[in-house]
Amino acid sequence: MAATTFTPHPSCLLAPRSNLNSFRKNQLGFEPRIEANPIKRRGFGFSVGGVGKISREREREALQRRLEVRCTAEGIERGMLVGRKSGGGGGGEVEVKVKVNVPERMKVVAMVACVMCLCNADRVVMSVAVVPLAAKLGWSSSFLGIVQSSFLWGYIFSSVIGGALADRYGGKRVMAWGVAFWSLATLLTPWAANHSTASLLAVRAFFGLAEGVAMPCMSTLLSRWFPSQERASAIGISMAGFHLGNVVGLLLTPIMLSSMGISGPFTLFSSIGMLWLTTWAFKVSNDPRESRFISQSELRLIQAGKTDSPVKSNKFPTLWFLLSKLPTWAIIFANITNNWGYFVLLSWMPVYFKTVFNVNLKQAAWFSAVPWGTMAVSGYIAGATSDYLISKGYSLTLVRKIMQSIGFIGPGVALLCLNYAKTPVVAAVLMTIALSLSSFSQAGFLLNMQDIAPQYAGYLHGISNSAGTLAAIVSTVGTGYFVQWLGSFQAFLSVTAVLYFVTAIFWNLFATGERVFYD
Repeated sequence: MAATTFTPHPSCLLAPRSNLNSFRKNQLGFEPRIEANPIKRRGFGFSVGGVGKISREREREALQRRLEVRCTAEGIERGMLVGRKSGGGGGGEVEVKVKVNVPERMKVVAMVACVMCLCNADRVVMSVAVVPLAAKLGWSSSFLGIVQSSFLWGYIFSSVIGGALADRYGGKRVMAWGVAFWSLATLLTPWAANHSTASLLAVRAFFGLAEGVAMPCMSTLLSRWFPSQERASAIGISMAGFHLGNVVGLLLTPIMLSSMGISGPFTLFSSIGMLWLTTWAFKVSNDPRESRFISQSELRLIQAGKTDSPVKSNKFPTLWFLLSKLPTWAIIFANITNNWGYFVLLSWMPVYFKTVFNVNLKQAAWFSAVPWGTMAVSGYIAGATSDYLISKGYSLTLVRKIMQSIGFIGPGVALLCLNYAKTPVVAAVLMTIALSLSSFSQAGFLLNMQDIAPQYAGYLHGISNSAGTLAAIVSTVGTGYFVQWLGSFQAFLSVTAVLYFVTAIFWNLFATGERVFYD
């Protein structure tokens, strides 16, 4: 009879190697014949001793013995249990249970990605729900733009405050309060819409005030939890969640509006926020050194990869101090341009497809969702590519400039081409290209704040994000007036493309990956 051989894989999870001929007695009269190798443990592997016949009882004892192998490679610990499930007549099968302990920093980035997904999904609900609301309440295109931008009225103020608080107290607590408040505002939105326009605008502004802390908290948390050579990938994963929030919001909202009415999607997403909050409060810490769950090997790996200490400051720098350097202005202008284009597409995509190509709301949601889903993938690719280039010895300055150039020049060209789209499919392809390439900005200006001022990164993020939010308000409202005035989106798309090109030039002239601000 042929022997059944279990061969160990060349990894830290090793199985015992044994030769077994174990067959149950059957109708043909074959008797079980057992051959096995005594097992010796050497380090992380096993060696084979002499071969001989052993009794069924000794074989069962050997195979039921608990074997645990622990290996540590970049903070990953694995345990393995090998046993034998006995059946009738002494036969049985080998059962292998593998327990994998995921690195704590990957759990943190997964939680951040989830909340960024929720953050954007809560925004997008209103971008879809505003279409039936506008028809019901008789809003003009210009007033619709005001309603769309009301979220940004609060958002513009909380970015700076949230960033400064995250630098001082850590991102965990600030993010938790932000999620609690914006989930409450999401729940109240349908009530406010039914009550009065003023109530709706006030609730949306409060919603924006709460969401303004999300980006600075994300930046601060990930800079503390990840070594420098993994930071771009961590940002890519988190922002992938952010962009997938668009997909979730755009696809689920029309379905829930048609089946449950206006309150359906708002209630769902606010409930998810509260569920996320319960896990966040008990599982995540501001700094890996404060975590109860992190292994010592992973903590050493994170600390060894930090090249930008100190990352925490107990004082706030003056605004003029930060604005005195041209690399700061490169980040601010990049944020302005990024938010200008981003919020135009985010707020007006469903309206664009409905107005220009006369597709219904559900179809418009699908055309709008595809580009955001692609953006989630391209954002991670941008982060991984950035980390790879840095690991190969390319300078931070060069990598940041390459990523940001792709993130601005690519979308500018795509938006110019969008003016000539004749079908919704072609328009969706061009928007997909624009948004996919714009995600390379995540490995450009979004990471550059940690490069030039690690101890003030949250504060600097808030300042640049506030400037970007002001630009988003202007672009969101301006699009409505342009469409009402000229009757098309073409002029505003061209203005946005030109802005992309001009900012790309400024970035390449004045941006740097070197540290600029010291205590």
